Amino acid sequence: MSVQDDKRENQMVDRFNLEVPEDRKRSDIDAYLTVDGHRVAFELKSATSKGISTVRDLGPNHFAKWKDIHWIFGFYNPNGTRLLECYYASPDDMSEWISGKEEYVRPDVELAEDAMRGITAESVIKILGKKEFYTKKDAKWVMKNQWSAARYGEEADLVLGAEVGYSLDRMVSIMGERCRYVMSRGATLNNPHIPLRYIQKLPKITEEHAMNLRRLVRDYLQKTSSTDEATA
Repeated sequence: MSVQDDKRENQMVDRFNLEVPEDRKRSDIDAYLTVDGHRVAFELKSATSKGISTVRDLGPNHFAKWKDIHWIFGFYNPNGTRLLECYYASPDDMSEWISGKEEYVRPDVELAEDAMRGITAESVIKILGKKEFYTKKDAKWVMKNQWSAARYGEEADLVLGAEVGYSLDRMVSIMGERCRYVMSRGATLNNPHIPLRYIQKLPKITEEHAMNLRRLVRDYLQKTSSTDEATA
């Protein structure tokens, strides 16, 4: 995120009186809002021109993250110094756009899954040789920096003295996981934009931002609660 984007996001957080965790990382939820005991997650997007950019490598992880998330779209003047208007989107409001992108990449995701299922013991032996005990170094050579140090320990299923390691079956699973990751990187969209015509159908907020946002979120929560009760 650029300094300018970060500045605009902080301004939106203040304008809507949202909560941001102190230890938030770039890939985490942007902000939260507590309404009637519900902690609601928000994605914050801003722009100075038509349409809203999303993320690089949009794929399955984002679709899962965005399933229950709420959105605020802020539009600024051309030099990005003044907030002109905002739009609020509930998870239901965004479901059409998200599901459209998810359907677009679905064939590639399925191909990645098929490739992962094709990993066998012979695949491991071809790359690492046949061993009774595969080391953490072997696993890291396959997985690179995809896992944390703790994850490598959690995935180990063998112990040799003071060293943890992996059986052939476990290495098949690990290599399959790496295959899924590598293939899935291609099953993405590069920063698709949410068009202005889609956003302009959403509720607009131009004043009393914090109060009006809470009203809209409360209406959504009440609607979904009534729907859940009706189908229970």
